[in-house]
Amino acid sequence: MLSQIMESAVDNGLIVTTPCRGVRLPRMPQSEPHILTPEEAARIVESAPAPHDLLIALLAFNGLRIGEAFALRRGDIDVSRRLLVVDENLAEANGALVFDTPKSHQKRTLALAASLAERLGTYLTGLPEDSEELLFTNRDGNPLRYNQWRKAHFNPAVSAAGLGDITPHDLRASHGTWVADRYGVMTAAHRLGHSNASVTTRHYARPVAGRDSEVAEAADAWMTGKDGASGT
Repeated sequence: MLSQIMESAVDNGLIVTTPCRGVRLPRMPQSEPHILTPEEAARIVESAPAPHDLLIALLAFNGLRIGEAFALRRGDIDVSRRLLVVDENLAEANGALVFDTPKSHQKRTLALAASLAERLGTYLTGLPEDSEELLFTNRDGNPLRYNQWRKAHFNPAVSAAGLGDITPHDLRASHGTWVADRYGVMTAAHRLGHSNASVTTRHYARPVAGRDSEVAEAADAWMTGKDGASGT
């Protein structure tokens, strides 16, 4: 941030050169996300009260950011076509709630699992017909706040599922890992709303346990010419 300020000062003729030039920053330690199995994520969903079970399912099985899930409106769900439109994000800044575009500023449309679309359809029947109606609110009908929601609904569901030290962001990272492992990084990047797949691999998708052993077994088949997948 200081470097950007100084560069702006140079551009505006306030200083001749930036003192930040040539200064190499230390590497920031990065904590690895906790990658859950689909079964573990499903247990958290099943342990959460309605409708927060649906919200958690959207985090785990559609890879939404928490702010994107909080900002979902009735009109964003197309139950008949099993589609979900992500075009808004809810963030909290200095205590104020702010609706804005998603982090990548890109609208995306995601396919919904048939079972999740069915459950969302049932839930929508109890909501007002207004397409701008928020899907998830607090008991007073106001937008959700992250810290309050996590303490009241998410953390108890994690504990009830027999898990610990899990964050909502871990569900998104887990989704990215599942999708990248089976369908490729580009598909995972689309699901997560990344304009650059390198972001997906750097911060979200992680190697799935056991895959290296599977590769070794496959390599043995390749070497001996007995690759069952190719029929030789």
